[in-house]
Parts: sequence; C-alpha cells; structure tokens
Amino acid sequence: MKYGGCIYILSNFTNTVLYIGVTSDLYARVSEHKEKKYPDSFTGKYNCNKLVYYESFSRFEEAIAREKQMKKWKREWKEKLINEMNPQWLDLFDKI
Repeated sequence: MKYGGCIYILSNFTNTVLYIGVTSDLYARVSEHKEKKYPDSFTGKYNCNKLVYYESFSRFEEAIAREKQMKKWKREWKEKLINEMNPQWLDLFDKI
C-alpha cells in the first residue's frame, strides 16, 4: 500500500475503551500498540491493543478524512460499525 492508508479501531480486553487511528502501515502500527512502544500514550495508558476494526483506502487523504469523521461519532455508531465487521470483537491482528 504505497500511497494508501488505513483507519483502525483498537479496544482493550473488556471492550470498554475505543481508540481510532490512521496509518499507512497497519501491521507495523498495531504492532507498536501491542508492544506499548509509547507507554504514556492513550493506548498505552488504557491498554488498547486489540484490533477490532479497520478499513483500507487507496489514498492516505481518504483515510485521514474517514478518521476525522469517525472521531466525531457517538460510541453507539462506532459499536455498530464494529459489530457489522467483527460481531465477536475478536482481535483481527493475525488477519492483516
């Protein structure tokens, strides 16, 4: 994905916290979250390291626009999106 990007949603073990991010390399970025490369970050503090949702885009600008849109959403809307793709809220990391 040379020019593209992904948006992703991470959650914690109990699915009580959601984090939305954007990246050009989903595998590498989620690996950083899992390894707690930045322990003082939001995901480090709240143990968000379970990939529960992602979308890919051909252009990085599209991914950024989607991330900004989703960050304004109510939690209910984010949960609906996750449930449509991943109803059991499994960690999708091994599938990317």
